[in-house]
Amino acid sequence: MTKLNSKIIEVTNRIIDRSKYYRKRYLDNVVAMENDNDNDRGSIACSNMAHVVAGSPSTEKNSILLNTKPNIGIVSAYNDMLSAHKPLENFPKIIKAAANQFGATAQMAGGVPAMCDGITQGRPAMELSLMSRDVIAMSTAVSLSHGVYDAALCLGVCDKIVPGLFIGALSFGHLPIIFIPAGPMSSGITNEEKAKVRKAFAKGEVSRAELLKAETSAYHGEGTCTFYGTANSNQMLMEIMGLHLPGAAFIHPHSDLRHAYNIAATQQAISISRKSNDVRPIGKTIDERSFVNAVIGLLATGGSTNHTLHLPAMAAAAGIKLLWEDFEDLSEVTPLLAKVYPNGSADINQFHAAGGMSFIIGELLDEGLLDGSAKTIWGENLFDYISEATLKDAKLIWNKEKSKSYDDNILRTVKDPHQKNGGLKILKGNLGKGVIKISAVKPEHYNITAPAMVFDNQEDVKIAYNKGILNRDVIVVVKFQGPKANGMPELHALTPILSNIQDMGYKVALITDGRMSGASGKVPSAIHITPEAIDGGIIAKIQDGDEIEIDASNGKINVNENISKRKITTSEKNTNLNFGRNLFSLLRSNATGAENGAGLNLINN
Repeated sequence: MTKLNSKIIEVTNRIIDRSKYYRKRYLDNVVAMENDNDNDRGSIACSNMAHVVAGSPSTEKNSILLNTKPNIGIVSAYNDMLSAHKPLENFPKIIKAAANQFGATAQMAGGVPAMCDGITQGRPAMELSLMSRDVIAMSTAVSLSHGVYDAALCLGVCDKIVPGLFIGALSFGHLPIIFIPAGPMSSGITNEEKAKVRKAFAKGEVSRAELLKAETSAYHGEGTCTFYGTANSNQMLMEIMGLHLPGAAFIHPHSDLRHAYNIAATQQAISISRKSNDVRPIGKTIDERSFVNAVIGLLATGGSTNHTLHLPAMAAAAGIKLLWEDFEDLSEVTPLLAKVYPNGSADINQFHAAGGMSFIIGELLDEGLLDGSAKTIWGENLFDYISEATLKDAKLIWNKEKSKSYDDNILRTVKDPHQKNGGLKILKGNLGKGVIKISAVKPEHYNITAPAMVFDNQEDVKIAYNKGILNRDVIVVVKFQGPKANGMPELHALTPILSNIQDMGYKVALITDGRMSGASGKVPSAIHITPEAIDGGIIAKIQDGDEIEIDASNGKINVNENISKRKITTSEKNTNLNFGRNLFSLLRSNATGAENGAGLNLINN
């Protein structure tokens, strides 16, 4: 067995040390919940329990009332408008039948909202997007609040949904909880073809009808979008953190294998439930090692920049303080092993076929780049996650041999990686701190110095582009897009515009205190700048013509002008309060900075 990398040990110990107080307080709360009679159905008043079983099948009522069998709660993000969550419609029926088969019961505990950044890009609802993570966390807590479950299954896929479910689940850290994904849709037209049409539309070279045809050919069926954005990064994280069954992440929603995985996940939830002899509460299963492994998985696969927001927030929910400097230090020793669009031409189905998560986990474990001792919901620990399952007589058969790469263009070994370090870099300088995803950026674009053009919203960037005034070396600065200002929307609609400018031969980059998509692409984008503009961040003082330097090679971002004494000259607050944005004002006002998750301050509450 290869010894764990010394840098990983150093970072893990550093996180443990800085989190000591918060983690102890969290674990004390988990123990208190374990010992609280409110979680024993036998101690709940008869009138209360009558409500619990009133809608249950008559065959299940007595076992729930008498507390004789495990009862599994289901929390689902199902809706039939989003392709990724449509498959979840029938999962509860499968789970309930499987629970009965294995001597337990299951109840639908509640639903959580699931919105799609792909639909809301550039629209008012995008300002609800990031904050919906905290709404989902609270909805998960409400779903589990009845205190009648011995374990739970969380069903969710996309951007804010899985982090929200995770945070909410940790507020019931005494419960064993397993995450069940839906899987990706079948491959449509290639992501490169789709991107080509988007860029042509931005230039006015193709019609809206042609654009719509390309988009619906790419997004054409049930399941997750097939590029490697935040949704698929979520599934990678749940697997490498040991909250999925091994190999579950990227199996088609309607395959027999997916059906078997759903049954097996239900059986495993029963096996580790509070009525079992192998109880694995999520609050004790997930620890500092889990989060270090998560960051390494993100770096090794070139995952979504959104997780530099989500992972600190998720860690805080477990009493763990995860900082961007941890990402940065781990990036030094983590090679980029995967090339999946937008980092490469392959989609997530091709990634899975080439070896997928089994290969990634096995390769990193073999090279001492993952802590295999981390606890999981399956097997002994993460070493059991090199397993892949196949079907025999409708049951999963586990192959514990290490997977190999079946396509070096997609998956490579640690000794021959796509890049020697991870796909994310942390930027620091007199502009503050930010994040840049470089796995899809060519090395010749890592470093750029150019004059700024400053905007307060992405619509004005589009107007400037259409007028042709961005056709030069330029760093586009979009400020007042942080969590407190307007909920930190993604600015992914700028990607085709900036790509076209780069294709003309100009040096171009983006700087913003907002977000880009989890599919951040080939244009260098310094995002999540903190402090944000509305909190007095230096980004608020940048003016047109200021020379800015982005040095992704060395992790630096600076404005080469003396602007510290300038006054902020733009509007102080987001005044757009229609389309539901008024309801999120309290969340915006109390949001932490980007490095601490850009949401509720969970580490101190």
